[in-house]
Amino acid sequence: SSPPSSPSSSSPSRTAAAAAAGDGVGGPTVQPVRIETADAAGAAKPSGRTGPHRRRLMSLLGRRAGSAKGARGGRRSKGRLPPPTVVFTHGYCLSQDVWHFQRAALRGAVRTVYWDQRSHGRSARAPSGDPVTIDQLGRDLKAVLDEAVPEGPIVLVGHSMGGMTVMALADQYPEFVAERVTGVAFVGTSAGGLSEVTYGLPLPAVGVKAVRRAVPGVLRAMVAQSALVERGRRATADLLAGLVKRYSFGDAGNVDPGVARFAERLIESVPIDVVAEFYPAFEAHEKTAALSAFDGRPALVLAGERDLLTPYAHSEAIAAALPSARLLILEQTGHLSMLERPHEVNEALAQLITRSVTGGTGDSVDGSTGA
Repeated sequence: SSPPSSPSSSSPSRTAAAAAAGDGVGGPTVQPVRIETADAAGAAKPSGRTGPHRRRLMSLLGRRAGSAKGARGGRRSKGRLPPPTVVFTHGYCLSQDVWHFQRAALRGAVRTVYWDQRSHGRSARAPSGDPVTIDQLGRDLKAVLDEAVPEGPIVLVGHSMGGMTVMALADQYPEFVAERVTGVAFVGTSAGGLSEVTYGLPLPAVGVKAVRRAVPGVLRAMVAQSALVERGRRATADLLAGLVKRYSFGDAGNVDPGVARFAERLIESVPIDVVAEFYPAFEAHEKTAALSAFDGRPALVLAGERDLLTPYAHSEAIAAALPSARLLILEQTGHLSMLERPHEVNEALAQLITRSVTGGTGDSVDGSTGA
């Protein structure tokens, strides 16, 4: 299955306006948030590249959908929980379309929810000039879950900033996680310490810190000349393509050209002022303590060996805080592992979903016994 030709070309099955909580004491504000759901029934068969995951999941889950609430928001049937709804949260300067291959792999096997974070993709822009915080994104996710998944078990999947959003949800709503969340996947993300990331630059630590301190000011200056900057982005498309490949993929020379162009379009679609509004939030991000909310639940921590944006050491730290987690580091893989290594990512997610139903035991998606 090839990626869509443009970031807005997927066909929505549902659009909802979710209440996205704002910062401060002024109460929640309403932001139209783009949510797309796909039920585990009546879907077209995916391509052969992703079909095996769907068939195995349908067989293993057995469509044991019980609607009655019980432990963790679902009723056990012969030691199993009802099939969950899997909720995908994308990262910085991307959109829900980055999950293209996962959408195809899981279509018809399990109910899924995809949404665009505020000011990204087809969700509405946040009020101009409002600071963005990771905690705010966690409240946005809670609003999406209340709207799109009002009952039943949930598996959360977050990539990069999306993983941080999931951590912020757990930090602010630990009771909700305890009641409803039966599995979690952290893909190419970090629980904190992002100020130490060097982005692969051949600079000493002090030099990298100086660069990071300068970035917000540079971005503000670019926002002041946003029309000129946007024209410049188009004029330097070849340079942008090279940067996208370097920072998105670990084996750029072997990435399908269509996938590389798709990643470029996703990143190009985010206006420079949105880039500037979100960037400062990463310096303040520290959610290691919040990970304890997921302790004892099936968890996947997945990273690319060559990820320059969230190096795999950050995933190792997350896994260390979640002893029950499966840590998977993909060789020769960069930040956008879901596009670069869809088969491996789909397989790992399918196993996680199955473990969330069996309580972490039973048959894995590849036929072996899962722990």
